[in-house]
Amino acid sequence: MKLTRPDYAAPADAAGRKGLAPVICYPVETLPRPDLAAYRAARAGWQKTGETLVPPREGRCFTVPAGHFFRIRSIEGPQVGDLNLWNAANLSERFYSGKTRALHGTHLSTGDQLWSSHPYLRPMATITDDTLDWYGFDAFGGSVHDVIGTRCDPYTHNLLSHGGQYHHCCHSNLTRALADARALALPAAEALVHDVLNVFMCTGFTRDTGQYFMKASPVRPGDHLEFFAEIDLLGGLSACPGGDCSAEHSSDTAACHPLLVEVFAPPAPPAGWQSPAENGYDRSHGR
Repeated sequence: MKLTRPDYAAPADAAGRKGLAPVICYPVETLPRPDLAAYRAARAGWQKTGETLVPPREGRCFTVPAGHFFRIRSIEGPQVGDLNLWNAANLSERFYSGKTRALHGTHLSTGDQLWSSHPYLRPMATITDDTLDWYGFDAFGGSVHDVIGTRCDPYTHNLLSHGGQYHHCCHSNLTRALADARALALPAAEALVHDVLNVFMCTGFTRDTGQYFMKASPVRPGDHLEFFAEIDLLGGLSACPGGDCSAEHSSDTAACHPLLVEVFAPPAPPAGWQSPAENGYDRSHGR
């Protein structure tokens, strides 16, 4: 819990210290930026090659070849989803939500990219369309598609419920989905599950205590978040047991709905596109 009052009196120069202007940690002006016009033009004449229905309170995996698109769609009612991404050929390369947050901000939308873990650190996917981009940031500081929440998990649920055993948290959903998709034992699959992109979830930090909050997602049937696969991907998506996360998660009481993942093959890759190489750092670490 946050302290209700500080233990120490403010120093004489407190106002000056607080008044210092912030500096962006990672200026991204030198990052190669995706050519969204070329990506969108490549959609003309695309063909749907597959779809995966993710049932309420469950998780499913799906594959997307490099150069293809995929959409996560709301189809029946307001529902948020927790997304993991892996390199389909190397599961140790996985989505790195923390670095993505550092580069693009707390919430993602069109033009932002999902970056992979060290030592690979390259774009795995690019967001090419977002029907909720109108939401922006609300008066509470909330926005959609965050990379700040980790995923609901049974360990935190056990702590907060004083011993409760709940198996449909997104962490467990993704663990079962990956285990089934790659014929892995549950412990091996669990070790590969990682922090997520919270698709459609509306979240932020409270202004007074800095606590992570959620509120009812604005998503409605027909809304989608669309991605372009920069490398061959294995995706995992959990339809969160919190439904639209308006009240609680990790429970069987919230109204939950399925999510649909659709994969599309364009007639040709976007003009000028090449799948990104692994990061160029030599890994010598000064030795």
